[in-house]
Amino acid sequence: MKQLGNYALGEWVAGTGKSATLLHAVTGAPIAEASSGGLDFRAMAEYARTVGGPTLRTLTFHQRALLLKALAKYLMERKELFYALSAATGATKSDSWVDIEGGIGTLFAYASRGRRDFPNETFHVEGPQEVLSKGGTFAGRHICVPLEGVAMHINAFNFPCWGMLEKLAPTLLAGVPCIVKPATSTSYLTELMVREMIASKILPEGAMQLICGSAGDLLSHVTEQDAIAFTGSAATGQMLKESRAVVAHSVRFNMEADSLNCSILAPDAAPGTEEFGLFIKEVLREMTTKAGQKCTAIRRTIVPAGMLEDVVRALTVRLKKTTIGDPAVEGVRMGPLVSAGQVRDVAAAAARIREAGEVVFGGGDFQVVGADRDKGAFFGPMLLVCHEPLGRSEPHDIEAFGPVNTVMPYATLDEAIELAKRGRGSLCGSLFTGDASIARKVVLGVASYHGRLMVIDRSSAQESTGHGSPLPNLVHGGPGRAGGGEEMGGARGVLHYMQRTAVQGSPSMLTAITREWSAGSAKRLDAVHPFRKTFDELQIGDTHITGTRTITLDDIVAFANLSGDRFYAHMSDDEARTNGVFTGRVAHGYFIVSAAAGLFVDPALGPVLANYGMERLRFTKPVYPGDTIGVRLTVKQKTAKDTPEGGIPQGVVEWDVEVSNQDSEAVALYSILTLVRK
Repeated sequence: MKQLGNYALGEWVAGTGKSATLLHAVTGAPIAEASSGGLDFRAMAEYARTVGGPTLRTLTFHQRALLLKALAKYLMERKELFYALSAATGATKSDSWVDIEGGIGTLFAYASRGRRDFPNETFHVEGPQEVLSKGGTFAGRHICVPLEGVAMHINAFNFPCWGMLEKLAPTLLAGVPCIVKPATSTSYLTELMVREMIASKILPEGAMQLICGSAGDLLSHVTEQDAIAFTGSAATGQMLKESRAVVAHSVRFNMEADSLNCSILAPDAAPGTEEFGLFIKEVLREMTTKAGQKCTAIRRTIVPAGMLEDVVRALTVRLKKTTIGDPAVEGVRMGPLVSAGQVRDVAAAAARIREAGEVVFGGGDFQVVGADRDKGAFFGPMLLVCHEPLGRSEPHDIEAFGPVNTVMPYATLDEAIELAKRGRGSLCGSLFTGDASIARKVVLGVASYHGRLMVIDRSSAQESTGHGSPLPNLVHGGPGRAGGGEEMGGARGVLHYMQRTAVQGSPSMLTAITREWSAGSAKRLDAVHPFRKTFDELQIGDTHITGTRTITLDDIVAFANLSGDRFYAHMSDDEARTNGVFTGRVAHGYFIVSAAAGLFVDPALGPVLANYGMERLRFTKPVYPGDTIGVRLTVKQKTAKDTPEGGIPQGVVEWDVEVSNQDSEAVALYSILTLVRK
């Protein structure tokens, strides 16, 4: 039998002492042994901090993003290896797709975001400059730098690939090494993927380590620079969060716990409507996907009292058609639970929930296709009804982590909202309605108790990713019972592993520290127009002061005719004065931007290749006929770009633009981005 390896201190090592025997979920046959005995957890943590961390921190966000992209491509080329072993967890092909390709897709998503949302720097400057003094000589910026510790990832058994990769992607992008501790029961699949990752030699040494087996005293070695991310039961998460060393060092602890998620059927989504059909389909899918072993699965189905029988009937019809068995057999729609222990736990929890209601489907014998029901970890879908959900606590407090769902009726929308909140904090909730006013009331009523809400009507259903699908763009987490944490969420997930620090000083000092020009800092004036300089020749603070242009009434009329913008304030003195904002006819803001470009652009062929975009445009003061404008153009930031094969070496230059009038008052402020040849 295979002995799973642990990857520690730069090498694969077998655990010693007592091992856990890991069983095939379908056949019950032993497939691997796992042990972390003999590992020096203190040394592993220190190795990450002293070897992996320093190397990752020398890389820029863009370089780290390219590592993620390369790793994702490497794993995708080997995905069939993972699919073959994933079957042992009881997953169907579609279950495995979410776990394997969904996880790899998260690497791709963060690789893209790392180059789009973060600079080609080792740190991140967040938010605008804050002026802290009347004269502008004292200011502040916020910077985010990588933590100098290690991220410890403790994952659940249900998604051995995705659960690892959704934490790994933002952590490595932030520049922090990690130690991965998968749930032991399915760690054989995590171990296989990690072996491929290490064999690729894409990640720097020390960036990643793996523990297959017990985490031992790992958390007793945390420091104030470390972070912990946990996925699993609320009880286990709370125990870990209260660990002495975690509390003593104020260690960042992100918990994503299983929760009693709900789906609400709105009163307008009556039987016969598309929304009703979509609701039934989604509840069934969330009960049977991964055999209900999802932290986001629908556990509570909240429906109008008058539709209770219709919902139960529709779900029962579909559940009867659900084929349970070996996922390798054609037609099987739901596989087993992950282990016999889970079967016992789910059965015990379901029995407690039954005290508050009645079983309307399941709970007895069921057929298994292509496997021995007694040897595999099979559990049939179970649908219950709680007729008095406001008077009973069981469906709102007890979670059966499997294909178990409780239907509960409501009389009013306020009751539905109250029932949704009885879960005391959920990862996600969903609402099926075609009525926007209902959607607004329910979403605003339950949002404080949910990490994510999905509202489905017939217009969005076809492209919806579903109730139970966390996405790297959006936060995954929830308040209260759900753990109070957030994972992914785009840039938020990366910043969780970084220290946000407020830096105060003179604008020139802030510019030197951040490599981003701060208003009020020294300008570099040069007789050579900055558009004549290559990307490498341009320096932060390079400034061009333009000549001036007087805006005339003819300019305003010509722009109105050219653009078609004949807004009254541009066309009539009398009407412009009546709105209380202007003292007379005013120039178009977009004309001022265009006229400014005419002042600062050097038109001849040169290093500037294209206008890449405009950001943060604000019109701060109106421009009237007879006003004279001038422009200050300053290099604010430079971002090098990789050169595609056969392409022109180039970078992105962000220019700070201030358009002022004859009284030196700013009338427009913005940034423009240009592609500049290296």
